Amino acid sequence: MATLPQAQLSYLALGDSYSIGEGVEADGRWPMQLARGLRDAGIAISDPRIIATTGWTTDELSAAMDDAEPLGEWDFVSLLIGVNNQYRGRDVDDYLGEFARLLQHAIALANARAERVLVLSIPDWGVTPFGVASERDVEQISNALDAYNAAAREVCMAHGVAFVDIADVSRARGAEPAMLAEDGLHPSARLYAEWTRLALPVAKELLDGEWEVSA
Repeated sequence: MATLPQAQLSYLALGDSYSIGEGVEADGRWPMQLARGLRDAGIAISDPRIIATTGWTTDELSAAMDDAEPLGEWDFVSLLIGVNNQYRGRDVDDYLGEFARLLQHAIALANARAERVLVLSIPDWGVTPFGVASERDVEQISNALDAYNAAAREVCMAHGVAFVDIADVSRARGAEPAMLAEDGLHPSARLYAEWTRLALPVAKELLDGEWEVSA
Protein backbone atom coordinates (compact mmCIF):
# COMPACT_ATOMS: atom_id res chain seq x y z
CA MET A 1 0.00 0.00 0.00
CA ALA A 2 1.34 3.46 -0.89
CA THR A 3 2.26 5.70 2.03
CA LEU A 4 0.41 8.97 2.08
CA PRO A 5 2.69 12.04 2.18
CA GLN A 6 3.05 13.62 5.60
CA ALA A 7 1.10 16.84 5.92
CA GLN A 8 3.37 19.85 6.24
CA LEU A 9 3.05 22.32 9.06
CA SER A 10 2.53 25.91 7.96
CA TYR A 11 4.94 28.66 9.00
CA LEU A 12 4.47 32.45 9.10
CA ALA A 13 7.52 34.68 9.71
CA LEU A 14 6.92 38.28 10.77
CA GLY A 15 9.51 41.03 10.97
CA ASP A 16 11.67 43.54 9.15
CA SER A 17 14.94 43.44 7.17
CA TYR A 18 16.28 40.66 9.37
CA SER A 19 13.44 38.32 8.44
CA ILE A 20 13.29 39.26 4.76
CA GLY A 21 17.07 38.87 4.63
CA GLU A 22 18.21 42.19 3.18
CA GLY A 23 21.25 41.56 1.01
CA VAL A 24 21.10 37.75 0.96
CA GLU A 25 19.53 35.19 -1.36
CA ALA A 26 16.10 33.94 -0.37
CA ASP A 27 17.39 30.58 0.85
CA GLY A 28 19.86 32.35 3.17
CA ARG A 29 17.19 34.09 5.22
CA TRP A 30 17.06 32.76 8.76
CA PRO A 31 13.38 31.69 8.60
CA MET A 32 14.20 29.68 5.47
CA GLN A 33 17.23 28.14 7.18
CA LEU A 34 15.11 27.35 10.23
CA ALA A 35 12.49 25.56 8.14
CA ARG A 36 15.21 23.48 6.46
CA GLY A 37 16.74 22.64 9.82
CA LEU A 38 13.39 21.51 11.16
CA ARG A 39 12.83 19.30 8.14
CA ASP A 40 16.30 17.83 8.60
CA ALA A 41 15.26 17.08 12.20
CA GLY A 42 12.25 15.13 10.96
CA ILE A 43 9.57 17.81 11.31
CA ALA A 44 7.53 18.29 8.15
CA ILE A 45 7.17 22.05 7.81
CA SER A 46 6.79 24.22 4.74
CA ASP A 47 9.00 27.12 3.79
CA PRO A 48 7.67 30.22 5.53
CA ARG A 49 5.41 32.89 4.24
CA ILE A 50 7.35 36.01 5.20
CA ILE A 51 5.64 39.30 5.99
CA ALA A 52 8.58 41.64 6.42
CA THR A 53 10.16 44.65 4.73
CA THR A 54 13.42 46.49 5.34
CA GLY A 55 12.83 49.50 7.56
CA TRP A 56 9.60 48.41 9.19
CA THR A 57 8.88 49.41 12.78
CA THR A 58 6.40 47.64 15.03
CA ASP A 59 3.49 49.84 13.95
CA GLU A 60 4.37 49.42 10.27
CA LEU A 61 4.48 45.63 10.60
CA SER A 62 1.16 45.73 12.42
CA ALA A 63 -0.41 47.81 9.63
CA ALA A 64 0.96 45.44 6.99
CA MET A 65 -0.52 42.47 8.82
CA ASP A 66 -3.89 44.21 8.97
CA ASP A 67 -3.68 44.92 5.23
CA ALA A 68 -2.85 41.27 4.57
CA GLU A 69 -5.86 39.94 6.46
CA PRO A 70 -7.37 37.42 6.43
CA LEU A 71 -4.11 35.64 7.20
CA GLY A 72 -5.84 32.53 8.51
CA GLU A 73 -4.27 30.18 11.03
CA TRP A 74 -0.71 28.87 11.13
CA ASP A 75 1.02 25.98 12.84
CA PHE A 76 4.10 28.04 13.67
CA VAL A 77 4.79 31.80 13.81
CA SER A 78 8.07 33.63 14.35
CA LEU A 79 8.51 37.30 15.21
CA LEU A 80 11.58 39.54 15.16
CA ILE A 81 10.88 43.28 15.21
CA GLY A 82 12.07 46.49 16.84
CA VAL A 83 15.46 47.51 15.50
CA ASN A 84 13.96 50.32 13.43
CA ASN A 85 12.07 51.62 16.46
CA GLN A 86 15.40 51.96 18.23
CA TYR A 87 17.14 53.36 15.14
CA ARG A 88 14.51 56.10 14.90
CA GLY A 89 14.95 56.92 18.59
CA ARG A 90 11.58 55.78 19.81
CA ASP A 91 10.98 55.25 23.51
CA VAL A 92 11.20 51.72 24.85
CA ASP A 93 7.79 52.09 26.53
CA ASP A 94 6.20 52.77 23.15
CA TYR A 95 7.93 49.68 21.79
CA LEU A 96 6.72 47.63 24.75
CA GLY A 97 3.06 48.39 24.07
CA GLU A 98 3.29 47.90 20.31
CA PHE A 99 5.31 44.70 20.65
CA ALA A 100 2.78 43.31 23.12
CA ARG A 101 -0.04 43.91 20.64
CA LEU A 102 1.97 42.30 17.83
CA LEU A 103 2.71 39.28 20.00
CA GLN A 104 -0.96 38.88 20.83
CA HIS A 105 -1.75 39.03 17.11
CA ALA A 106 0.93 36.41 16.42
CA ILE A 107 -0.55 34.12 19.07
CA ALA A 108 -4.00 34.53 17.53
CA LEU A 109 -2.58 33.62 14.11
CA ALA A 110 -1.11 30.47 15.70
CA ASN A 111 -4.67 29.41 16.56
CA ALA A 112 -4.31 30.91 20.06
CA ARG A 113 -1.38 28.57 20.81
CA ALA A 114 1.32 30.64 22.52
CA GLU A 115 3.52 27.54 22.50
CA ARG A 116 3.65 27.72 18.71
CA VAL A 117 5.16 31.22 18.62
CA LEU A 118 8.89 31.95 18.61
CA VAL A 119 10.44 35.38 19.19
CA LEU A 120 14.03 36.31 18.41
CA SER A 121 15.76 39.21 20.11
CA ILE A 122 16.99 42.25 18.21
CA PRO A 123 20.66 41.99 17.16
CA ASP A 124 23.11 44.79 17.95
CA TRP A 125 23.71 46.70 14.73
CA GLY A 126 26.09 49.07 16.51
CA VAL A 127 28.98 46.61 16.26
CA THR A 128 28.82 46.49 12.46
CA PRO A 129 31.00 48.66 10.19
CA PHE A 130 27.86 50.63 9.33
CA GLY A 131 27.18 51.21 13.02
CA VAL A 132 30.74 52.28 13.79
CA ALA A 133 30.77 54.66 10.82
CA SER A 134 27.38 56.14 11.74
CA GLU A 135 29.02 58.40 14.36
CA ARG A 136 26.37 57.33 16.84
CA ASP A 137 27.38 56.27 20.35
CA VAL A 138 27.70 52.49 19.96
CA GLU A 139 27.50 51.95 23.71
CA GLN A 140 24.23 53.86 23.76
CA ILE A 141 22.94 51.72 20.89
CA SER A 142 23.86 48.60 22.84
CA ASN A 143 22.19 49.82 26.01
CA ALA A 144 19.04 50.83 24.16
CA LEU A 145 18.77 47.47 22.44
CA ASP A 146 19.32 45.69 25.74
CA ALA A 147 16.35 47.64 27.13
CA TYR A 148 14.23 46.76 24.09
CA ASN A 149 15.12 43.09 24.36
CA ALA A 150 14.49 42.99 28.10
CA ALA A 151 11.04 44.45 27.48
CA ALA A 152 10.29 41.91 24.74
CA ARG A 153 11.50 39.03 26.89
CA GLU A 154 9.23 40.14 29.75
CA VAL A 155 6.20 40.27 27.46
CA CYS A 156 7.04 36.85 26.04
CA MET A 157 7.32 35.32 29.48
CA ALA A 158 3.98 36.81 30.50
CA HIS A 159 2.34 35.19 27.48
CA GLY A 160 4.18 31.86 27.65
CA VAL A 161 6.08 32.49 24.40
CA ALA A 162 9.58 31.22 23.66
CA PHE A 163 12.27 33.92 23.39
CA VAL A 164 15.65 33.22 21.78
CA ASP A 165 18.46 35.70 22.46
CA ILE A 166 20.69 36.19 19.42
CA ALA A 167 22.10 39.54 20.62
CA ASP A 168 25.25 37.98 22.08
CA VAL A 169 26.25 36.19 18.88
CA SER A 170 25.50 39.34 16.89
CA ARG A 171 27.91 41.25 19.11
CA ALA A 172 30.54 38.54 19.06
CA ARG A 173 30.58 38.06 15.30
CA GLY A 174 28.68 40.98 13.79
CA ALA A 175 31.82 42.90 12.83
CA GLU A 176 33.36 40.04 10.84
CA PRO A 177 33.25 40.67 7.07
CA ALA A 178 32.12 37.11 6.33
CA MET A 179 29.18 37.57 8.67
CA LEU A 180 27.87 40.64 6.85
CA ALA A 181 26.08 41.43 3.64
CA GLU A 182 27.72 43.86 1.24
CA ASP A 183 26.16 46.88 2.97
CA GLY A 184 28.22 46.26 6.12
CA LEU A 185 25.07 46.32 8.23
CA HIS A 186 22.80 43.37 7.59
CA PRO A 187 23.83 39.79 8.36
CA SER A 188 25.10 37.40 5.73
CA ALA A 189 23.65 33.91 5.39
CA ARG A 190 26.51 32.72 7.63
CA LEU A 191 25.44 34.92 10.54
CA TYR A 192 21.82 33.93 9.96
CA ALA A 193 23.04 30.34 10.28
CA GLU A 194 24.32 31.21 13.76
CA TRP A 195 20.89 32.56 14.67
CA THR A 196 19.31 29.40 13.29
CA ARG A 197 21.67 27.27 15.38
CA LEU A 198 20.27 28.95 18.51
CA ALA A 199 16.65 28.99 17.40
CA LEU A 200 16.44 25.46 15.99
CA PRO A 201 16.40 23.41 19.22
CA VAL A 202 13.77 25.71 20.71
CA ALA A 203 11.61 25.58 17.58
CA LYS A 204 11.92 21.79 17.53
CA GLU A 205 10.74 21.56 21.13
CA LEU A 206 7.81 23.84 20.36
CA LEU A 207 6.70 21.71 17.42
CA ASP A 208 7.33 18.47 19.31
CA GLY A 209 5.21 19.77 22.19
CA GLU A 210 8.06 19.50 24.69
CA TRP A 211 8.76 23.15 25.43
CA GLU A 212 7.84 24.87 28.67
CA VAL A 213 8.26 28.54 29.50
CA SER A 214 10.70 29.23 32.34
CA ALA A 215 12.11 32.27 34.08
